[in-house]
Amino acid sequence: MLISRRQLEENEFKTLAPYGLKSRDSRGRAYPEDEPRDRTAFQRDRDRILHTTAFRRLEYKTQVFVNYEGDYYRTRLTHTLEVAQIGRSIARALGVNEDLVEAICLAHDLGHPPFGHSGEVALNKLMADHNGFDHNKQSLRIVTKLERRYPDFPGLNLTWETREGIVKHETEYDIADASDYNPDLRGHLEAQIANVADELAYTAHDLDDGLRSGLITTATVDGSALWEQIKASIGWAGGLLDDLTRHRLIRRLIGLEVSNLVEATSARIEAGGAQSALDLQKLDHNVVGWPDDFKTNNRELKSLLYNNMYRHYRVVRMATKAEKFISELFHAYVAEPAQLPPSARKRVDEVGLHRAVCDYVAGMTDRYALDEHAKLFDPHERP
Repeated sequence: MLISRRQLEENEFKTLAPYGLKSRDSRGRAYPEDEPRDRTAFQRDRDRILHTTAFRRLEYKTQVFVNYEGDYYRTRLTHTLEVAQIGRSIARALGVNEDLVEAICLAHDLGHPPFGHSGEVALNKLMADHNGFDHNKQSLRIVTKLERRYPDFPGLNLTWETREGIVKHETEYDIADASDYNPDLRGHLEAQIANVADELAYTAHDLDDGLRSGLITTATVDGSALWEQIKASIGWAGGLLDDLTRHRLIRRLIGLEVSNLVEATSARIEAGGAQSALDLQKLDHNVVGWPDDFKTNNRELKSLLYNNMYRHYRVVRMATKAEKFISELFHAYVAEPAQLPPSARKRVDEVGLHRAVCDYVAGMTDRYALDEHAKLFDPHERP
């Protein structure tokens, strides 16, 4: 039996909540295209994102640990995949469009430079006189301009709804700038889900990697409300933390986060009386989120992670080195653009020298940036 796009669209209409976005109602693409026979518009967006060069590069971009520090820690790619899984689970529970949520989740970190947030801080400083650098904006530039895979248009030609979700990616650490995408409206529910899925994955999986690496110990989080709650839920009184127990604790934390989020969000939607996606976007607050007491407990856990893991001397040392690598690469290319490869030099006339250099550096993986730095500054390395 073959399932057609029209059948998939009809299934969305029958099964999704009234405030869930339907692919057949999409505002469309910047460049008109015929949609495929067997995929919805949002499924096509997801597939296009998965096949990009930028997506593959996430495998070797820092989450917290630089790639060479170990094979078992999260990378920007594994983080992205985990965000997408959590996002789909939340979307399914709330009756909204899983495919759109997945597409936004998969694209949300495409614009991250090497070395994680340290690389972003460095590039933003270096581009201060040239409109700065922000990984959310860079993600949008990648899907609208920088990926060159089609003869008839630049970028991926994603639907309006996916692009809006990327632009309105907003967490405690990311501030959205949606000037060209209905800035007076909230992100649609699918975009809001992608935002909290990112935040949730960050907290749970950084806790996991921190415990695995030894940067933090159980003593670091003992006494915090969420940690004590998940310990009690699996009947673990503390002591030596083996791998199996750690996995159980992290799994329980994610489950607890998702269930509390879904229940609180569902209650807010019902209280708001929204009957369409636009109704939710017109509200003066986001509806996707945790209850206040759970939000307080989340903040406590995040603060412990920030103070004891993200500010651990080993992480700070690497962050400092990363900013130095990025700055020296950037200045070297700006001082002598002939050192850029031909593909990057071509873009100088299109976007200017500084933006072309910034795009080139931002697209590097951790190990490529380290290799380039050695080639430019180590006389023993072949160029």
